[in-house]
Amino acid sequence: MNKGILTKREKEVFSLLIENKTTKEIADILNISEKTVRNHISNTMQKLSVKGRAQAVVELIKLGEITL
Repeated sequence: MNKGILTKREKEVFSLLIENKTTKEIADILNISEKTVRNHISNTMQKLSVKGRAQAVVELIKLGEITL
């Protein structure tokens, strides 16, 4: 995967996920629906070829896409 493959919104969603925000809280913060939040998470996991949110976070940190 090339660096910079995530959209700005996908990065925002995962940055909030690592702050321990729920899907609903993320949706409220970003002013989008919970379904849209889940779609962003699902799309990111597909891009990374991972099966879970935690694994996606680990990969994104390794790739320098997000920071703790």
